[in-house]
Amino acid sequence: MNEYVLIGASILLLISVLVSKISDRFGVPALLLFLVLGMLAGSDGFGGIYFDDPVLAQFIGIIALVLILFSGGLSTEWNEVRPVFKEGLLLSTFGVLITAITVGLFASVLLGFSFLEGLLLGSIVSSTDAAAVLSVLRSKGISLKGKLKPLLELESGSNDPMAIFLTVGLIQLIMQPNLSVLNLIGLFFQQMLIGAVVGYGMGKAMLFLINRLKLGYEGLYPVLTLSLVFLAFGLTDLIGGSGFLAVYLAGIILGRQDFLHQKSLMRFHDGLAWIMQITMFLTLGLLVFPSRLTPIIGVGLLIAGCLMFLARPISIFISLLPSALNWREKTFISWVGLRGAAPIILATFPLLAQLQQANLIFNVVFFVVLTSVLLQGTSLSRMAKWLKVDAPIIPKRVYPIEYVPMGGLKSELKELPVPIESGMNGKAIFELGLPDDFLVILIARDNDFMLPSGGTVLQGNDTLLVLSDKESYGKVIEKFNL
Repeated sequence: MNEYVLIGASILLLISVLVSKISDRFGVPALLLFLVLGMLAGSDGFGGIYFDDPVLAQFIGIIALVLILFSGGLSTEWNEVRPVFKEGLLLSTFGVLITAITVGLFASVLLGFSFLEGLLLGSIVSSTDAAAVLSVLRSKGISLKGKLKPLLELESGSNDPMAIFLTVGLIQLIMQPNLSVLNLIGLFFQQMLIGAVVGYGMGKAMLFLINRLKLGYEGLYPVLTLSLVFLAFGLTDLIGGSGFLAVYLAGIILGRQDFLHQKSLMRFHDGLAWIMQITMFLTLGLLVFPSRLTPIIGVGLLIAGCLMFLARPISIFISLLPSALNWREKTFISWVGLRGAAPIILATFPLLAQLQQANLIFNVVFFVVLTSVLLQGTSLSRMAKWLKVDAPIIPKRVYPIEYVPMGGLKSELKELPVPIESGMNGKAIFELGLPDDFLVILIARDNDFMLPSGGTVLQGNDTLLVLSDKESYGKVIEKFNL
């Protein structure tokens, strides 16, 4: 029996990897493909796999979200995100709340829900999966102008804790009518404060332990970071904080600094995040019964329309009133509000709480996610071009060399472009008078690499890979006006 489970799981994972090529080729979000694959493998599909266990699905979803959020935080470029931190914070808190209220009011009228039940549905679908947007644009060879990319990255990584808080809090209000909304306000600040403090502390602790433990085997470092990630989540949740905020912030804090085996650890967590995404989407696809979606197609389309064309734009334009972003950029951010796995995972919470409308809420949420990904996800590149916020992707050069920072060494491996009008153009390296601790390791010229010597003559549009500390690097930049 065990061998059949392993064979089935391996086949599903293999097919998931293969269908990801469709995402790269046609710009269809991988999320949609994984969900559809899970539905086809389920009891209503060709696979015939019966799965109706929301407890297990929720557990898998929470573990996956923890690892995905940490990986997202770890890969976040803080220098790019810092200028849009205020806007990102507004979108991930105030924007989520406005979306939840707008959809909640609409759902209450449409479905005959109580206000709290409608608000619960709105809260469940209030968080976005903007990371899927960036992968779609990348597959189409499109980048985004200005601050759009870092803002979307920050929003997608930081808005889940608010949606989770609203969902859990509203379930408590529905089940315990004697509770007051004021209790939730205090709980919100408690969860966010504890999550931020523990996340910052665990990020610093990770950095200290990775650089100071000096483990005998490189393979133990992923085990170390993995244990600390789960410790950060579990400890924060235990003392009443937001564990999801803690792991995301811990990833950002760790990613801001150099640490041992940095690139290999980032690759490990990126690969782990992909495994968890595929597992989570397949599980959620198995959990839904497509035959149960047919009766709610009408209301599902209306709620999806409200979310895409009313709630999301209202939340964006109100939240970004203090921002200097123009109307084209705000409109694009409004259209980018793809819903991902987080809403489907949150939709299992009412099921486990055995609320009266739980099954209807779950089916509506699943339909809304599918509709959002299908309509918005496949039209992003056209929308970016139409609003003129697109820019060509500049491919990042991959060097045949990797630098592992060690304790006590302040030098960093950096790129240094040589403009045609630069004083470095046409000169041999020994003629430049570079500082002694400024080493040219490699020269990238056209599509090739060269090992330099003192007599190597530089050409315009060369890119130097140099090893230097910040002070010497700054002196060279200043000397040649680069």
